[in-house]
Amino acid sequence: MVSIRLASLADVLTIQELAETTWWPVYQPIVGEEQVRYMLNEFYNFETITHQINTGSQTYLLLYEDDTPKGFAAFSQRKEDPTIYKLHKLYCLPAEQGKGYGKQLIKMVEDTVLSQGRNILELNVNRYNKAKTFYEHLGFSVIYEEDIQIGDGYEMNDFVMRKELS
Repeated sequence: MVSIRLASLADVLTIQELAETTWWPVYQPIVGEEQVRYMLNEFYNFETITHQINTGSQTYLLLYEDDTPKGFAAFSQRKEDPTIYKLHKLYCLPAEQGKGYGKQLIKMVEDTVLSQGRNILELNVNRYNKAKTFYEHLGFSVIYEEDIQIGDGYEMNDFVMRKELS
């Protein structure tokens, strides 16, 4: 049985483990080992995730099949434009991809956005990530490209995608 629930501070290590397992096969071929290590250390360290959950700066959802975590999502309202929500993270274990878990997580995010009286959801996806096709199948469209300096000489080369919810 599949369930999705709001993550708490007790789930930080689970989120870190899921990120570690999903990031290497996806991003190492795209950006290389050093940048993956940097990004995991920067964005998925215990303190960062704890702060995001504590302050509500990102809402984390965990997807379980039976009692086993299979994926997670994180999202928030955009500070620059609170009429838009941003999907910051969506990752499912590589062995579990294709089972509809990502679609279920996005549906939960979309339902939350709509319940807040908003109807725009954006995300960034690496320009070389196969997930772009997945997002297109769910109704997202590329609205522009951006290159983001993330520190230590690294940058993310992304498409920004948007979906209007109804």
